[in-house]
Amino acid sequence: MRKPLALQRCPDAIVLKGDYDSYASHSKIVTEIIKAEAPLFEKASIDEFYVDASGMDKYVGCWKWSKELRTKIIKESGLPISIGLAVNKTVSKMATNEAKPNGEQLVAATLEKAFIAPMSTRKIPGVGLKTFRKLAFMGVQKICTLSEIPPRLLQREFGKYGTTLWKRANAIDDTPIIPYSEQKSIAAERTFQVDTIDVIFLKGQLTKLVMQLTFELRQQQKLTACITIKIRYTDFNTYTLQKRIPHSANDQTLLQLANQLFDKLYHRRQLLRLIGVKFSKLVSGNHQTNLFEDTSVDMHLLQTMDGIRKRFGKQAIIRASVLKK
Repeated sequence: MRKPLALQRCPDAIVLKGDYDSYASHSKIVTEIIKAEAPLFEKASIDEFYVDASGMDKYVGCWKWSKELRTKIIKESGLPISIGLAVNKTVSKMATNEAKPNGEQLVAATLEKAFIAPMSTRKIPGVGLKTFRKLAFMGVQKICTLSEIPPRLLQREFGKYGTTLWKRANAIDDTPIIPYSEQKSIAAERTFQVDTIDVIFLKGQLTKLVMQLTFELRQQQKLTACITIKIRYTDFNTYTLQKRIPHSANDQTLLQLANQLFDKLYHRRQLLRLIGVKFSKLVSGNHQTNLFEDTSVDMHLLQTMDGIRKRFGKQAIIRASVLKK
């Protein structure tokens, strides 16, 4: 549920702002621990990992090794961690969800189907509220019932996704572990509480996103060679425009390019509900001073601003154009 709708239904709700800097920092800690211990792993999101532990059978055993890894993560990160061990990604994710909060769940080989059978179909990864309601309307509320429906019938009702539903209900999943690799892009976007046509406000938000990402680039000692601007209109039509550029991590350069791309992209003058920025084709490196464009004052200011952000957070210092009227 979007925040505006939630506040409309519950106007007295208390909204707490998340601390993404802290999330990212702790995610990095967990990633480094797993990277040092696991032979093969996938980072599915900021707080979700899939680990191939099959090679551990020869040594300490998969379950024993998994529990030891969990203990190490908890000790070194200070975070509560839940794990689920099974023969494939679907069942291991469902096992992990059952183990929450801060628990462990082993699903022995050959017992996968029996483990998930009594669960609600809503617990199948990827089954949203709309699909769950449609299944319930069909009289299918438990996974055991879904597993017995002929795949052809599910295909008729859900298209290609019907086959996926049948497989997951029968604990079948041959999706491979996608090896973790270094980040190739970073992005940020903002969905507005109220759709808007206020160009000054939109450019203020664009500035905020660009400065957030350029700071992140410099923190990671990365440079970008491609910038992409994304907008979504009130009718959900979404458009993007990108441009290849010389490698950079400079606020002024990237902000200027972002505004140019936005001016080319936003020409319908209809209400916007979302704006986003992405930097891609990242390489390791530090911003090099441009003899003809970067003054010593500019570089000193940039370093000072980064120092303030490191100490007090990304939002500790922003451009005046971002402030609300």
